[in-house]
Amino acid sequence: MGELGSQPSEEMMAALSELWRVHPPGPDNILAHPAFVQLREACRVDYPSAGRKGPNIALATALRALGLPCYLQKKTVHLGLPVEQAATKLDAAMRATHATLIHLAPLDLAAELPHLSFGSARVCRLDATELLEIVDACRLKRLYPQHDFDAEHFSQFHWLIVQETIALEQEPEARSIPFLFADLSQDLGRIEPHEVGVPSAVEDALFFLLLAPWESWSTMLEVDWRSFRIPWVYTVNTDIFVRPSAPPLPGTLSWEPRIYDDGYGGTYEEERPVEMPLEDCAEAELAVWNDNLSAIVEAAKRSVLFETPIEHFLVRAFLAAGVDEFLAHITTIEAGLGLRADYQKRFRIQPDRHKGMRATDRMRSRIVGLLGDGKYAGQFERVFDLRSAFLHGRNMAAISSEERVIARSLARKVVKALVDATQTEVIASREDFLDNILDQGVHNLQGS
Repeated sequence: MGELGSQPSEEMMAALSELWRVHPPGPDNILAHPAFVQLREACRVDYPSAGRKGPNIALATALRALGLPCYLQKKTVHLGLPVEQAATKLDAAMRATHATLIHLAPLDLAAELPHLSFGSARVCRLDATELLEIVDACRLKRLYPQHDFDAEHFSQFHWLIVQETIALEQEPEARSIPFLFADLSQDLGRIEPHEVGVPSAVEDALFFLLLAPWESWSTMLEVDWRSFRIPWVYTVNTDIFVRPSAPPLPGTLSWEPRIYDDGYGGTYEEERPVEMPLEDCAEAELAVWNDNLSAIVEAAKRSVLFETPIEHFLVRAFLAAGVDEFLAHITTIEAGLGLRADYQKRFRIQPDRHKGMRATDRMRSRIVGLLGDGKYAGQFERVFDLRSAFLHGRNMAAISSEERVIARSLARKVVKALVDATQTEVIASREDFLDNILDQGVHNLQGS
């Protein structure tokens, strides 16, 4: 976001005007062209954020994004900006202190869904014009003349769209080629334990959506409890010094042939998105997944009950496949209701009212205490035994779709109940809360 009333200097205008007069195909090395060197120096002198040497690769990236004429091909020559407009945009980019990231996640396999809006996210369909505007199609075409963002095909899908504002704390060059500015003294082979492979803002939005009972709405549980998949996330960065990724291809999503009667005794065939239909009640029940509920969930995540990586494992289960999905759901439950004291007696609250109780039995009782129904004890035992068989190398059959859904449903209900608990009482200590629901669960099971 540039300063109001700012304008490019005479030096910047002169250098850009000279570059705009360079004929295609342009110099072999634009970085060494005298006008480019002059422009880089003007940036270095005029803008405190430009860095000690001024932008180099970053500036070349920005010029391509703005439509430097000598880099445009015949089919994209019409996309070039007038030099005055390019100068204004470059000046604003040099002065910017923040940029906007727009994360576009296609909901592959989703059938008809209502429009949802929560926090900085929304779920909706977009027409081709709206999609092209969001991805800044002209900028993309200048940088990738051989590739198109196929908005017509993509407009047939629902999208999870998450927007965030980030501070521009590094110079343009570091934002453009961050690997050259990385701290090589750090452990480059380290594993960050709580990364799920999507931007954190998308992870937050997914966590919220996954609290909805998709497994109850699915009409094809024998195939998958999920009603949509997210195969990739495409991020649009308004910072012109950062080169966008190449446009994704519609073929990365799920399509199937549909045959229609043409009305004249013949047929025609076209490709349409594959859909996983939902129960009719889903649309009405999804209405509560709005800003109000989002605010409750965000507040809950700041409570002591969410000190453990509950969000990570619930989202990880959605993104994972096969047994990794199943294990992540069980781990979600353990992250929500497990304590170090379950395995190390010296950390238990004294007096220990359930001396001699195994860690697994404590977990089972907490689930019953939290959810208020003894039937969940049997469900947990069933899926936990499968988890233990896998991890401890025992012979095991395939995990059935029923068991898969039980694991998902139990994990979701536990997390949703923890969110609800933060609304009904002040929770000062996670240990005390879990100890209390352990008591409730034991009492419930003994009574039954």
